Amino acid sequence: MRAAVALFAFLTVSSLAQAPAASKSFVIADVHVSPFNANPFMHGNSTQGDRYFLTQASMLDLIATAYGVDAANVQGGPTWLERDRYDLRAKVPAKITPDDIKLMLRGMLAERFHLVVKAGSAPLPAYVLTSEAGKPKIRESEGTDEGRCMPAPPPPNQPAGAPSYRILNCKNMAIPALADTIHLFAGDYLGQPVVDETRLAGTYDFTLKWSGKDQLEKQGADGISIFAAMEKQLGLKLELKTAPRPVFQVASVDEIPTPNAANIAEALPEPPASPFEVATIKPSTPGAEGYGRITGDQIETRAIPLMFLIRFGWDLNPNNKESVVNAPAWLDSTKFDIVAKAGANVRVDKFASGNLINYEDLRNMVRAMVADRFQMKWHMEDRPITAYTLTAMKPKLKPTTDPTERTKCKEGPGPDGKDPRVTSSVLNRLVTCQNMTLAQIGDELQRVANGYIYNTVVDGTGIKGSYDFTLSFSSADKVQPGAGDAAVGSDPNGALSVFDAVSRQLGLKLEKTKRPSPVLVIDHIEETPTEN
Repeated sequence: MRAAVALFAFLTVSSLAQAPAASKSFVIADVHVSPFNANPFMHGNSTQGDRYFLTQASMLDLIATAYGVDAANVQGGPTWLERDRYDLRAKVPAKITPDDIKLMLRGMLAERFHLVVKAGSAPLPAYVLTSEAGKPKIRESEGTDEGRCMPAPPPPNQPAGAPSYRILNCKNMAIPALADTIHLFAGDYLGQPVVDETRLAGTYDFTLKWSGKDQLEKQGADGISIFAAMEKQLGLKLELKTAPRPVFQVASVDEIPTPNAANIAEALPEPPASPFEVATIKPSTPGAEGYGRITGDQIETRAIPLMFLIRFGWDLNPNNKESVVNAPAWLDSTKFDIVAKAGANVRVDKFASGNLINYEDLRNMVRAMVADRFQMKWHMEDRPITAYTLTAMKPKLKPTTDPTERTKCKEGPGPDGKDPRVTSSVLNRLVTCQNMTLAQIGDELQRVANGYIYNTVVDGTGIKGSYDFTLSFSSADKVQPGAGDAAVGSDPNGALSVFDAVSRQLGLKLEKTKRPSPVLVIDHIEETPTEN
């Protein structure tokens, strides 16, 4: 159905031609399927010296990045376009521009994945950013630093029950970049791309304050929607409109890339580990509110227990209490303030809001800092821990309506538009999935319900085919202690665990079991860090 609509849209445009071929190429490129990640997101898209890298990118991400469009502007393609993930490392020539990188990506996709896309236009919905009559209510920047927007920390000593807001402090920000940033930070309001039509040049300094969508109704007169904040604070208007926009139709693409060059390991060696250049660690003030942020090449935490950093550094689910063995009690109770700065040659992840330390490198830096400053000795080993198997009871699954639809899930209502979140704040999760096998449903449950499920769910249903479904449940923090167990019923406060939701709404069961999985074993750790 969606494919037919997309095809019709293309038949109505005046021009339909294959996208122009790339004229630049990487010197050499390592592209391969990404290792499994329970919470994948594309990051990287930046160069360091003569190296370019992109991590955990779906084919949709790769195409959108290569052609410089929003993912919504890439249409058609095989079912796996949004699900399969790839890592790319490449050597680039000297003196290249961001536009050169796009051309190189196009060339790589054509050569290694045999990608063919058709360029055209089609009517698409988008939030259009415009400037009201007169000048906007923002101050032109006098600085020359790279533009960035950073979330502000929560106010200190805020009274219990006081309204909480999202606050962005932006410096040297161009309006086109602001459009991408707002889409990133206010995604709960903005389900479509944000398009800049302000025609405002230059860069600006401003602060933007608004309520999260889940807080808006609770805050009553104190609530500020993102639309009201943009208009009243910045003098900019956000409106949902449908208009012809450039799109790219995926005509064909391979799922598996052609093999890397035989000498890829020698030609593209892994970069050496880069620890923090400096790290200051101090005991926290008693009663201080926990807080953490990353600003460019620096991280800052306040009143954070060391266990939080350990779980981040070793890439462990923060909800899984079985993933760390031999942990002394103080790891969860003793809190620290940390300011750490990366070296000048650190890799960065490029986002609309600015550049941040590369996610994988940051994990390695945090791990090295904890091991060094707290004299931690550790090893990994497989131990039996809690896991789940998906079994069939009385399946209520609906066969997919269109087997050509992309396999994917989204947070939000299905085709019927019903949204339990509107009437129940405790039923705060609503996941809609399409064209998924039972094995894929098991993988997705680990991602969307990681407060309950910490390892890959094994499909034991024996059910074949692909299905569409919507699952309404409560996040784990809404369920009373003990009610997050597969054997426990729904909570007295109206919360519904993911286990009950799967049983009642899908007619399936998540059976609790034990399976060997890697755990972190702490052999030694000091409570007092070495001196700064």
